[in-house]
Amino acid sequence: MKVLDLRCTNGHGFEGWFGSEEDFLSQNGRGLVECPLCADRVVTRMPSAPRLNLSGVREPSVPPVSMTGEGVREAPGGAESVELGAEVMAALHARWLKAVRHVLEHTDDVGDGFATEARRIHYGEAASRGIRGQATPEEREALRDEGIEVMALPLPAALKGPVQ
Repeated sequence: MKVLDLRCTNGHGFEGWFGSEEDFLSQNGRGLVECPLCADRVVTRMPSAPRLNLSGVREPSVPPVSMTGEGVREAPGGAESVELGAEVMAALHARWLKAVRHVLEHTDDVGDGFATEARRIHYGEAASRGIRGQATPEEREALRDEGIEVMALPLPAALKGPVQ
């Protein structure tokens, strides 16, 4: 089993598990590998190195940096900093998925009729409620011009089905 570090064009990092390097190349070439966060199918393999325990390894001359809630800070150590960065990213992904699940559970899917239903709700022609659906960039801009707040929320393919 090969565990590969992957990244989509939107910068989301994730792991992929494959039987072999050939399996990854085959599946990726056929568009079967997609980002679990944004469903982007343009996925690249990131360089990775095996973890080696070497005695006498010197600390890097420039300390690595990691992202924290307060901004960018210098991290105290090499490997711990990378692991801390991965933990922070995993926590951010988990929070994003939790927020998406909340939206899915507390809104009605109106599909392609999103712009029409949003206007009906805004002008009092339909009951006020949370909705979600598809709208083109032009439709979203027109809604904003009318004072109707909208936002794009890309859904991972795994969450487009029944919410569990």
